[in-house]
Amino acid sequence: MMTFTFKRLLYQLHRWTGIAACVLMLLWFISGMVMLFVGYPKLTPWERLGALPQLQLAGCCQPLAQVDIPVDAREIMLTTLAGTPVYRVRDGAGHPRLFDAASGQRLPPASRDTALASARAFVPGADAQYLGLLQEDRWTHSRSLDAHRPLHQVQMMDAAQTMLYLSSVTGEVLLDAPREQRLWNFVGAWLHWVYPLRNHSTDPVWSWIVIIASAAATLTALTGTLAGIWRWRFKGRYKSGARTPYRESWMRWHHVTGLLFAGIVCAWIFSGLMSMNPLRIFDPQGQRPDLAAWQGGTPATVRLAVTPPQALKLLAEHGFRAVELEWRVLDGQPYLLARDGAARTRLLMRQDGQLVVREQWPQEQLLQAADKLMPGMVEGVEWLTSHDAYYYGREPEAMMGAMERRLPVLRLRFSDPHANWVYLDPYTGTVALGLDRRQRVSRWLFSFLHSWDLPPLLRTGPWREAVLILLSLGGTLLSATGIVIGWRRLRLWWRARAARQAGGQG
Repeated sequence: MMTFTFKRLLYQLHRWTGIAACVLMLLWFISGMVMLFVGYPKLTPWERLGALPQLQLAGCCQPLAQVDIPVDAREIMLTTLAGTPVYRVRDGAGHPRLFDAASGQRLPPASRDTALASARAFVPGADAQYLGLLQEDRWTHSRSLDAHRPLHQVQMMDAAQTMLYLSSVTGEVLLDAPREQRLWNFVGAWLHWVYPLRNHSTDPVWSWIVIIASAAATLTALTGTLAGIWRWRFKGRYKSGARTPYRESWMRWHHVTGLLFAGIVCAWIFSGLMSMNPLRIFDPQGQRPDLAAWQGGTPATVRLAVTPPQALKLLAEHGFRAVELEWRVLDGQPYLLARDGAARTRLLMRQDGQLVVREQWPQEQLLQAADKLMPGMVEGVEWLTSHDAYYYGREPEAMMGAMERRLPVLRLRFSDPHANWVYLDPYTGTVALGLDRRQRVSRWLFSFLHSWDLPPLLRTGPWREAVLILLSLGGTLLSATGIVIGWRRLRLWWRARAARQAGGQG
């Protein structure tokens, strides 16, 4: 009796939650297939740097000592804005400031004309139409844009009909969204992430709607899997001669496809729920690696004694055409990080009293600095020449497609209670990735289950995509049959209710 009651409750739960959940899952499967080929708009480092001109020696630049750099500056960079060399500075609170590199004077917030000039420099040869300032729209929910709001919006008249979003503080291009990408996103990432219900970069209402909807869909998938297994005759057959009890075609197809694709449907829906970090269960815990101690100073107080023209000349002598210079510090030693238009890097530092250009930091210097991240807790050091399960690159269309993941990389494992791991990029002297135990669990419950993004699988290219599309089509068929069944049941329920009301009135 208890077993019968439990099964009936499970059947009812699947039946009534499935009516709404199948609609949601159908949209998720369709939009997920689109996302394999068209990502949410983002500006990758390769796009940003590729649009910048080479920094020129002539007319560049005032020494930083002549520039009113804030004492808490965490980032100082020489770059180009609308054809003019500028110093871009980010203070301790993360607020950007811009200084004219030729005069050293602080520049005012970016005007309409500045935004248009910057947009034309980003898409050369195309006319530009200024659309105004906006706080946020469907393509600009990223919290990384918060320090630059409101944003200038500019429509470029190039062949791709590119929409640009630019900082109202600095005037730099922050996001590009070609027309085709925007259109595909209406049935892709914008739909998949339920962004029609999202209003702000930080939106707890949207977060909880997605969490609750994902949890309900997960419950529907799990109860449906159990119900499908219970109703399937693994031994023997029903009177109809079939292993499924359902004679009606829609029910039969729903039962069969449910059993065939139950595992992947449950995994995808559950991993979507995990992507929202419900109740913040994957937030890092306890002591974190001390990045300030790792650096041993800031570029506001410790800088390499070299002027930009000297640095550019030395880099050019080594065949490197820099489009950006960034002042950095590692373990108290100041250096310059140079980038070219292809996002390649060089390091300029002082060694034995001489300025030298290097491709990488020596491993021994990285290790010496690394001990300061968590003093006395380094328990494992590995020099990786291939990507592992946590440090790997993705194609630009992917959600993490703008992350730079160079090789080789130095991986450190710490013996702290939360088992922190850190990946050090020798090309830049930065912590490229840091994960504690909870974050590594999140990687498996979200990224792996949702995207099948292990490096060996990613290397299969079209084969992985073909399998994912095939499985998604199975999930689409399962959801579509569920919608038809649910609609029929709702219609029967509504007719029965109307008949009871009519009988009561009579």
